[in-house]
Amino acid sequence: MNPNQTKNDAITRQEDDFAQWYTDVCKKAELMDYSSVKGFIVYLPYGYAIWEEIQNYCNKKFKEKGAQNVYLPLVIPQSLFATEKEHVEGFAPECLVATIGGGQQLADPLIIRPTSEILFSELYRKRVNSYRDLPMKYNQWCSVVRWEKTTRPFLRGSEFLWQEGHCLFETEEQARDDAMTMLEVYDSIGYDLLAVPFVKGQKTEHEKFAGAVATYSIEALMPDGKALQSGTTHYLGTGFAKAADIQFLGRSQKRETPHQTSWGVSTRLLGAVIMVHGDDNGLVLPPRVAPIQTVIIPIRGDKVPAVMEECERIQKELTALGVRAKIDDSDHTPGWKFAEWEMKGVPLRIEVGPRDLENGLISLSKRYNGEKLTVGLSAVHEIPEVLEKIQAEMLEKAKNYLKAHIREAHSWEELKAILDEGGYAKMMWHEDEELEMKVKEYTNGGTARCLPFNEEPFGDTCPLDGKPADRVVYFAKAY
Repeated sequence: MNPNQTKNDAITRQEDDFAQWYTDVCKKAELMDYSSVKGFIVYLPYGYAIWEEIQNYCNKKFKEKGAQNVYLPLVIPQSLFATEKEHVEGFAPECLVATIGGGQQLADPLIIRPTSEILFSELYRKRVNSYRDLPMKYNQWCSVVRWEKTTRPFLRGSEFLWQEGHCLFETEEQARDDAMTMLEVYDSIGYDLLAVPFVKGQKTEHEKFAGAVATYSIEALMPDGKALQSGTTHYLGTGFAKAADIQFLGRSQKRETPHQTSWGVSTRLLGAVIMVHGDDNGLVLPPRVAPIQTVIIPIRGDKVPAVMEECERIQKELTALGVRAKIDDSDHTPGWKFAEWEMKGVPLRIEVGPRDLENGLISLSKRYNGEKLTVGLSAVHEIPEVLEKIQAEMLEKAKNYLKAHIREAHSWEELKAILDEGGYAKMMWHEDEELEMKVKEYTNGGTARCLPFNEEPFGDTCPLDGKPADRVVYFAKAY
């Protein structure tokens, strides 16, 4: 928070209790509310509007990559779900199962979808006949249910919103390429829209998705030093397709099994934006994802008609320039309005008062750093440029934080010290699931977040057991 800003007493300080700060912001900024069932939340208009901006960005990118939107059923017959053994074992503890329908016991209980690989496989079995039908790239926007023991708004819930892409390809090469292509799309969400830099890489065998051959992820780092898995793509191989008996007539006129991918991001991205950019006054939204990019505050607008006229002129001009602008013409005091829109993280505030009009000026206030500017009334056309500068500076700040919190670990003690302090500990690594479990126990929850791409090795042995190692791994405690 900028030192010149007054602390909003409606929310807990980050340094006092980061978890409570987060919950306070979700509530006070009116992003969500709790429902009568634990782990199920109500997405209020302002929170859902942020999600819509993410959807709009993703939909455009997905369609550029050839994906089409579909919608599949909410429920999966238990008998169908059981066709992929490893997948079932991975999700069984989190499943919500319906056993009664229409007052009658169901012969085949229905699982509320925790994910839809099996439903998509069933669909593809009916629709794919020849290599000419491939690739087939479908995506759906929906909610999924995973019965979580510990929940937190947007980050981990018993129900959450997401998109899940599911694709079939003729060859392994095409499928693996799709998984990597979509990972790059997800990475761009952070850089282009959210001003959140990600670490991207491949998951270890222990951390990969149940039933996948390979899993890739984008990982964000929060101000409390914990990582947040923010999106994943998976090369599923042919396992799901074989279990669903999906075959196609290949170019050699023989029956072949297609290669499959899946990929998804969820409302966890809202949680990332809240935590990465927020301060002790509430939300701080990057302009590109903010539902309201500029709020216009009339000073004494109810007493001086010319003030309201000027506010309306500014809003009209900004809208024509593509800026999402709103006039707060409520009967609250200016001070109340300033605090309210700071809480909601609106990137730029414009104040217009009688004295400003006399001098041909307007006052601007940047939310992310509290900087105040005075510009001429004729300078409204420069506001899109101001917003773009805010976006770039917020990204740069987040990148600097991430860079400062990636440190090398050369021993058990260094690994634990880094994770206790917060951030990523990077080490030389070899694939060893048992060693990963020992790390988790020794560090009180540290997990392998990913094997980052293009990371320069800084040794040839693992510092934890002395065995040969040729990859770099990032460990962190995580949400």
